[in-house]
Amino acid sequence: MRLTEDQAQAIVRLARQVAGSQVRVRVFGSRLDDHAHGGDLDIMLELPEAVENPALMAARISAKLSRLMHGRKVDVLLSAPNLMRLPIHDMAFSEGRLL
Repeated sequence: MRLTEDQAQAIVRLARQVAGSQVRVRVFGSRLDDHAHGGDLDIMLELPEAVENPALMAARISAKLSRLMHGRKVDVLLSAPNLMRLPIHDMAFSEGRLL
């Protein structure tokens, strides 16, 4: 995985600040390929409870993580009981790695 241990810990810490202490963070996509270069950061936040404003939460986390990653684009996917599950969720669950 192309994240340092410090970056991974900072991502989890930031996700917990915004989404709560029960959030689980999963990295998926090109960041898992150690031979790739560049690319954005794709993360999925797994939330045990319903999210009131998912678009706002995803945007906040994306912006904060982008600053943490020195301007790199960050795509945030949310998984919560009140949100529709799409094929991208299945891919993130099956191929992603928990931080």
